[in-house]
Amino acid sequence: MKRGGTGAVAASAAVGSLVAFVLLTLVVTTHEGAPLFGDSGLASWSLAHRPEVALAVARGVTYTGTGAVPYALVVVAGLLLGRTARQRVTTVTACVCALAVAQAVRFAVMSLVGRPRPPVANWATHASGWSFPSGHTTTSAVTGGILILAVLARAPQSRRALVLLIGCWAALVGLSRVYLGVHWLSDVVGGWLFAVCWLSLLVYVVTRFLPDRYAALTTTPVPEDPTPDGPDDGPRERRDAPPRSAS
Repeated sequence: MKRGGTGAVAASAAVGSLVAFVLLTLVVTTHEGAPLFGDSGLASWSLAHRPEVALAVARGVTYTGTGAVPYALVVVAGLLLGRTARQRVTTVTACVCALAVAQAVRFAVMSLVGRPRPPVANWATHASGWSFPSGHTTTSAVTGGILILAVLARAPQSRRALVLLIGCWAALVGLSRVYLGVHWLSDVVGGWLFAVCWLSLLVYVVTRFLPDRYAALTTTPVPEDPTPDGPDDGPRERRDAPPRSAS
């Protein structure tokens, strides 16, 4: 996709996800943090289906959504995006900053909304802070999105399998928060919407304002078909050869 087309799609996605996130936030605050449609039902189902093996897997998955793991993954993304040593330093720094700023903005929104978490009696892991939007969900989704962009730009041969794997990981981190009883489903949906808005805004900024050598990292290169030569009618004159004089 060309640079202008990528920027237009990213801008539309950013606006759409922002509107959806704001609407969901208004619904959450209007209900004073009470469970929304589907929240209580899924929480009850999760509480009734918690074998030890599933709990262990869910805890292992949820732990990868915070701390050092997401930052290690965005460092890998930055290394993939850069072609030279200087570019790698720049892209790694940009990826780390993008994740850190996303977490800071999400924390500010969470503090303003101040939604209580589900009842502590339902928790199957440690949690702290307010509930909306889910921090683990937002962090893993932003991390996964940055890593997917890097894979699409630099690993064309295996990108389908890698994109699917990364996307499943990010989704499972969010769902594990509901399964472990520390978030409502609407908290997780809010984290996904926030992440989509943030990632779309990043792509738009890169394609709209940064130099071509960096903007090209967010677009998929399209090979140019060489113009086919006409039939061979014999030797051709060199274009830089002097014109022949008339005899």
